[in-house]
Amino acid sequence: MGVEPNFDIIKVFILTTLSFVVAFAWTPLLTHLLYQYRLGKKIRDEAETPVFTKLHQGKAGTPTMGGVLIWLTTLFLALLFFVFRSIIPIESIQKLNFLTRPETLLPLGALIASAFVGLFDDILNVRGIGPANGGLRMRYKLIIYTLIAVVGAIWFYSKLDWTTIHVPFLGNFDIGIWYVPIFIFIIVSTAFSVNEIDGLDGLAGGTLLAAFGAYGCIAFAQGKYNLAAFCGVIIGALLAFLWFNINPARFFMGDTGAMSLGVTLGIVAMLTNAALLLPIIGLAFVVVSLSVIIQLCARKFLHKKIFLSAPLHHHLEAKGWPEPKIVMRFWIIAGVTAVIGVVIFLIDKQ
Repeated sequence: MGVEPNFDIIKVFILTTLSFVVAFAWTPLLTHLLYQYRLGKKIRDEAETPVFTKLHQGKAGTPTMGGVLIWLTTLFLALLFFVFRSIIPIESIQKLNFLTRPETLLPLGALIASAFVGLFDDILNVRGIGPANGGLRMRYKLIIYTLIAVVGAIWFYSKLDWTTIHVPFLGNFDIGIWYVPIFIFIIVSTAFSVNEIDGLDGLAGGTLLAAFGAYGCIAFAQGKYNLAAFCGVIIGALLAFLWFNINPARFFMGDTGAMSLGVTLGIVAMLTNAALLLPIIGLAFVVVSLSVIIQLCARKFLHKKIFLSAPLHHHLEAKGWPEPKIVMRFWIIAGVTAVIGVVIFLIDKQ
């Protein structure tokens, strides 16, 4: 890479810290705008989701779109140091640039593209435009995010010449054109899984923090220092977001945060060729998604519910668990599985 490893460690920590400071600093402005324009979340109709509505009616009107804090901070720092690289003749400043074609251009582009789609969906929701209480229909979301994943798959397959997938402890396998549908499935499933877990104050932020931390470590161990720095920037912004999102939340992440970060997490997993560790590192996302699938199948084929409310965290709420207890236990699980994923990667790497 042309940069000493010692500096790369410093680079990741500087950018992570700077991201936290920048995001924290402009949060009051974002909060003011969200409240000023009354961009509050609509709670789903009681007839469709009676248990959920009863549990969350008190959160109606809390601003959504808080995910803007994360992706806009990431975009700002990426462009800032990319420009600084050309206009500031100080080597240490130039080396802080982390925007490169092989490592970070695609995940940053996917982050922003999916964030704008999510932002549009959030705006429809707060304005009450669309089915139920507003927002895009699920089929339209699926089509749009699949198209984003298709662009990413084509980039990997044709631009980066990637056709190989790594299976831990077994090695690399060239799967040819099958790489494209597998890529699309991983990106779309990760995006919707992260979106499903975004249902309690601090839940999505904390579990994403653990996942990006794990993949940041994996990227660094592979010598992908710019990708590690990119993960660090997201982590810093996530920390600032969590400061204001813990119960009771000042604002919610919204689709503009959850969907975009889910897409980005999937792409980072593919860039590190450690996508098969994603079900372990992101076990919380998998469990929550499975609870939704089980509930849907049970209602369709058995005509009854398995859970009082789906996803799983809402079932636990309905059982009487306090919201902070659920969130913190999910954080513990996410932290442990993230460490397990990194340990498996390091053992496999030897």
